[in-house]
Amino acid sequence: MPAWDAQVKPPVRPRSTVIGRQNPSRLPPERTAMSSLTHFDAQGQAHMVDVGAKPSTHRIAVAEGRITMKPETLAIVQAGTAKKGDVLGVARIAAIMAAKKTSDLIPLCHPLALTRVAVEFELEPESSSILCTATVELKGQTGVEMEALTAVQVGLLTIYDMCKAVDKGMVMGGVRVLEKRGGKSGNWGN
Repeated sequence: MPAWDAQVKPPVRPRSTVIGRQNPSRLPPERTAMSSLTHFDAQGQAHMVDVGAKPSTHRIAVAEGRITMKPETLAIVQAGTAKKGDVLGVARIAAIMAAKKTSDLIPLCHPLALTRVAVEFELEPESSSILCTATVELKGQTGVEMEALTAVQVGLLTIYDMCKAVDKGMVMGGVRVLEKRGGKSGNWGN
């Protein structure tokens, strides 16, 4: 065995951090309150929430995020001269596709029949950034926050992919839900 191999040992995790094998009665009180986390059953195991008995309501979620880049990169995006083509047009289609595929990417999300996905980009020259906003709607039994967040993140990733040849230092951030309407928990805005 090589000397370097004998010195490298995998980290030992304390037994209490092993997920899925804990006895809920032995956990601290704050860890046993699974009722507030809807994707866990009474035993603390992950499951897909049963929404079958919930009424269908009109639901909307709006999310946003931004990507910051060099001013020269923003100028290329604005001029439409990127080597890979229309950056914002491709990013918009990618974001819409991502919203539709959210349940394939996020394990416990329900597959949804979305009725609307709108994606907007706002160029912000003062901060050399692009703001992406996604609005997702449906009439259904569960919310669409994850679909809106996924749309924003994939839209930003697509901008990064299409511009990375000229700017590898771009930074994505501030991804958040701005608003959600409909459903049992009512309306919420950030």
